[in-house]
Amino acid sequence: SVSSGGDKTRINKSLTSDNKLLFYMNFSETLAMALANMRLRESLQHQAIRDPLTGLFNRRYLHETLRRELKRVARAEEPLSIVSIDIDHFKRFNDTHGHDAGDEVLRSVSEILQGRTRAEDIACRLGGEEFALVYPGMPAEVAIGRVESILKEVEAHEIYHLGKKLEPVTLSAGIAVFPSHAADTDALLHAADQALYQSKKAGRNQSTLADLPQQQAA
Repeated sequence: SVSSGGDKTRINKSLTSDNKLLFYMNFSETLAMALANMRLRESLQHQAIRDPLTGLFNRRYLHETLRRELKRVARAEEPLSIVSIDIDHFKRFNDTHGHDAGDEVLRSVSEILQGRTRAEDIACRLGGEEFALVYPGMPAEVAIGRVESILKEVEAHEIYHLGKKLEPVTLSAGIAVFPSHAADTDALLHAADQALYQSKKAGRNQSTLADLPQQQAA
C-alpha cells in the first residue's frame, strides 16, 4: 500500500508539472499573439499617416493635425506658418532620368525638409512632387528665412543615382501665416498654394509670402 501511495504521489506531481507546462505554453502563445497584434496595429497606423517612399507625414495627417494645431495656437494667441513646396520641373526630370532617379530626388529633398524641422514642426509629402511644412508658433519673418535657407540647401545638395551625379534640383515655395492670411485650415492651405503659384510664375527657385486678404490690405 505504501508503494501504491507513492505511485499516486508521483502521478499527481507529474500531472501538476504537465499542467504547469501547458499553462506556460498557452500563456507564451497568447503573449506572442498579443505582441504580434500590437506590432501590426502600429505598422498599420504608421502606414495610414506616413508616405511610404519618404517617411514624411501624408496629406491625411496634415489635414487632421493642422486643424488641431490651429485651435491650439489660437488659444495661445500665437502665429502658425504653413509652407507649400513644389520641386521645379520634376516631370521633365523624371522623363529625362527615369522614375528611379526621381524617387532618389524625392527622398533627398525629404531628408533636407525633415532635417530642418523642430520637434513641434510637421513635414509632409502631399503626393507627387508636392510637400508642405507646418511651423507652429513661427511668425512670417522667421518662416521666410527658414524657407530661403531650405531652398539654398536643396539647390546646393548633390544627388547621385547609379553612380551618376544628377543636375541640381530647385524648389518653389509659398508661405501663408495664421491668422494674418486665413483663419481656417482650407483657406490657409489655399493661401499658401496661391503664393506657390506666384513663385512659379516669377521664375521658380524662390519663395513668396501670400498676399493679405483685401480687407486687411486696405
